[in-house]
Amino acid sequence: MARPTLEVAEIFRRYGETYRAAAGPALSTAQRRVMTAVESCRTAALGGHVEQCDACGHQRIAYNSCANRHCPKCQSLKRAAWIERRRAEILDCEYFHVVFTVPDAIAHIASQNKTQVYGILFRATAETLRTIAADPQHLGATIGFFAVLHTWGQTLVHHPHLHCVVPGGGLSPDGTRWVACRPGFFLPVRVLSRLFRRLFLQDLQAAYDAGRLRLVGSLGSLRDRPTWTSALGTMRQTEWVVYAKRPFAGPQQVVDYVGRYTHRVAIANHRLLDLDAGQVRFTYKDYRADPPDASNTMTLAATEFIRRFLLHVLPTGFHRIRYYGFLGARHRREKLTRCRQLLGSTASVTTPTEATFRTDYRDRVETLTGISLRVCPACHCGEMIIIERLLPASRAGFMNPDTS
Repeated sequence: MARPTLEVAEIFRRYGETYRAAAGPALSTAQRRVMTAVESCRTAALGGHVEQCDACGHQRIAYNSCANRHCPKCQSLKRAAWIERRRAEILDCEYFHVVFTVPDAIAHIASQNKTQVYGILFRATAETLRTIAADPQHLGATIGFFAVLHTWGQTLVHHPHLHCVVPGGGLSPDGTRWVACRPGFFLPVRVLSRLFRRLFLQDLQAAYDAGRLRLVGSLGSLRDRPTWTSALGTMRQTEWVVYAKRPFAGPQQVVDYVGRYTHRVAIANHRLLDLDAGQVRFTYKDYRADPPDASNTMTLAATEFIRRFLLHVLPTGFHRIRYYGFLGARHRREKLTRCRQLLGSTASVTTPTEATFRTDYRDRVETLTGISLRVCPACHCGEMIIIERLLPASRAGFMNPDTS
């Protein structure tokens, strides 16, 4: 893919101060840190090094990355490393992709209560899948899966939803059999939707009763209990969208797919078209069209673009990828080994060690992507050698960028 002509970082650099001044105290510390990190990524502000070819003398400067998980330029190596770890966990069976989403009213509450509501979304989704899968009327097995939180729609609106990738089967209650689902069918989405809605609203009510929800501004009226009760009653009558996409074509497609989904940010640089007179134009895909139409464009004021981008900054330390069932951290290796035995798999997959990912970043890039950063881009014969280290600029906030 060609290098993008416009980046989110450039929009932040040109209009970030204007947005900061207008937002004032409403801009959280986490959002300010993300703005600083994205603005400084791969610039002299973070330092870097000078490389020189040992054959032709060609020189280049490589500036350090911010490593922030919201930065569009810092996800490729993380994504490749994550995929390499997941390869060892792929089973030789059918895989399904199930998406759990919430109504707009819940998304509005989540915008002021990210830690609480996103946590409820994970818990309700996990309990729903495990409960229905364990029911003998459906699958009657203990399943394993991972869930990835996305909070955005194609136009950067706040749209929290979970993407779950699930093997099409699980371990029998006594652990002696692999119980496979019907070909091409995982679990009934209507049943999943009903239980998901009940569990989610049950947890949301508990958070409200415990005083853990922040309800200010346009949500202030919900602090009145009768108003809250009425709003939840409406949500109980609303259809909550749970849908299962077509099964994956095979284990390799699972790996390719999760690589595209796990380390996404709100918008990729390649979707940005231009920045002119304070207006940002970008492409988006209309999923309501059949087939989905990716030729649409939208124009937003730069400050509105920044506001929407920052809607998707996660709370510091919040885990957006989580693992459940036999893919949970506890006893994962033993349970996956048992699954392979029951599936009759003879493949021997070696899990990469942490040492693999602690080597020089150039070696990691070559190991994970096959692209060499050591070969001289000018003569293609010599090796690029680091000849000088560049210290970070001393501007406050650039020395220790937040990587949350």
